[in-house]
Amino acid sequence: MQVRGDIYWSRSDPTLHHRTDEKTLSDCSYLEVRVRLSRTGATQMFIGVYAPSGKSVYEEAFDSRPNESMTRAMAWGVTKARHVIGEESVDREAKRLL
Repeated sequence: MQVRGDIYWSRSDPTLHHRTDEKTLSDCSYLEVRVRLSRTGATQMFIGVYAPSGKSVYEEAFDSRPNESMTRAMAWGVTKARHVIGEESVDREAKRLL
């Protein structure tokens, strides 16, 4: 169970249209990226990285991702979360082998 930080709770609004991408990594770390449309139509994003214990390691929110669709913001957010957790080198190696 993730222990949500202040950034998560300050943005919580289940009435807004949103998408979530959640991943549990092999070491049981947990990544969560949420994108949504604000009431004014702006694409917003939340990135959360949690330790295997559930403790928040990193949370960041963006009130606006100008000129980005929800899909594009989601892709960027997942890459950012993987970078924070230190998994970007694994992704590069996997792409090299393809």
